[in-house]
Amino acid sequence: MRISVIGAGNMGGALAKGWVKAMRDGADLDITVTARTQQSLDRIKADFPELHCTLDNKTAVAEAEIVVLAVKPWMAKTVIDEIASEGRLDGKIFISVAANILPEDLKAMLPGSTAQILYVMPNIAAEYCQSMTFISPADDVPAETVKTVERLLSLLGKTQVCDLKTLAAGNMLAGCGIAYVMRFIHAMMQGGVELGLYPANAQQIAQQTMTGAVAVLQESGLHPEAAIDKVTTPGGLTIRGLNELEHSGMTSAVIRCLKAGMK
Repeated sequence: MRISVIGAGNMGGALAKGWVKAMRDGADLDITVTARTQQSLDRIKADFPELHCTLDNKTAVAEAEIVVLAVKPWMAKTVIDEIASEGRLDGKIFISVAANILPEDLKAMLPGSTAQILYVMPNIAAEYCQSMTFISPADDVPAETVKTVERLLSLLGKTQVCDLKTLAAGNMLAGCGIAYVMRFIHAMMQGGVELGLYPANAQQIAQQTMTGAVAVLQESGLHPEAAIDKVTTPGGLTIRGLNELEHSGMTSAVIRCLKAGMK
């Protein structure tokens, strides 16, 4: 499968790197990535020599079966005008990860094109094949194309095909939420340092604790509160800490944090 990623920034780079790792595990992919500067391409090529790198967006698109638009939203129209000229996108699967550039916007930028358009929201964990990715196809995209894209993105973690409303909510939990989880880990680190741990040790402990909590929920299928009950002894240390979090409004703060991005 020949894929061209237009843009080697944080998101485009994460997708390209994740797919290379999938290739190293046996996935049959051929990945081209583009950037505005040779320096950007040299940086990504140094650690991922399997990538084809070019400054020429038009050539990259012409040779691809799947085109991934991974540029800043304000650059989308200019880049689409460039890569869609002379019908280069016709018949191809066109995936956009440009935030808030929805399928209807993409169609308006591609009048008369036969490209199969999908709006996709992964997160930066795609680089490590642990993304939570949401897929929202345009109404006229065939089911087989959606399955193809789902299989491709499943190489980078978990996927969910959904409508735009669900995608927007899911993106707050996953795309933005990955930063909120990192902020919680950082808060645990700060607390650990105050308790006498060195920062690097506190980070290692906090990260493994987060990994362990996720593993418990995934492997057991327990609701979080049921799992919490397993480590909450009456009158013990855990319940004291949990109550302090609630006295400080943790649950309300998290809900408000997620809703803030939907306004």
